[in-house]
Amino acid sequence: MKITYLGHACFMLDDGTTKVIVDPFLTGNPKATVSADEVAPDMIFVTHGHDDHLGDTVAIAKRTGAAVCCLVDMATAAIGPAGVENIVAANIGGWVPTKFGKVKFVNAIHGSGIPGCLSCGFIFEMGGKRIYHAGDTALTADMALLADENIDVALLPIGDFFTMGPKDAVKAAKMIKPALTVPMHYNTFPPIAQDPNAFAAAMSAEGLKTAIVNPGETLEV
Repeated sequence: MKITYLGHACFMLDDGTTKVIVDPFLTGNPKATVSADEVAPDMIFVTHGHDDHLGDTVAIAKRTGAAVCCLVDMATAAIGPAGVENIVAANIGGWVPTKFGKVKFVNAIHGSGIPGCLSCGFIFEMGGKRIYHAGDTALTADMALLADENIDVALLPIGDFFTMGPKDAVKAAKMIKPALTVPMHYNTFPPIAQDPNAFAAAMSAEGLKTAIVNPGETLEV
């Protein structure tokens, strides 16, 4: 199972058969390591409608035919009206079967960027692993419920300002209890500048394992 960090909150997940991209903000992303024209996912997952997450979703979907997976309200308000036809629209709380396994839409505390819509995170069951992409979220007590999901890798924002910062991300990891945490959503823009090594040290002090994956690098789990 390969997890490639493409910058900001964008990851490509690849189990050797299916490629999934999450929050494909590539155009205009100073940390992006590829262009939108260079990626060819089978499925696109979008946590919410802010430009730095919705990003190139529509363009990639139209070019590749990839299914866009998002919350029902986002599908109705933004993805469908943009001309995307291949959509998997679900809601927070349940598991959704997919070609790679299944995915669960989970709560995220954040604005959605689209009036009337919510934000979410995802738990991917893929390649024999469970990977949690938290999206843009504040620290929430709901994260304690994720301990029962047996998360192998948690992708957590640490940027502060718009999401939880490093201290709250450590608290989140303590509740989630993943085997490994990868920080994301930091150093893209000045307001979210953070030191990932300091975060890793704080995690280590709590007995928690961290992998710092730089944009363009791939983690194999």
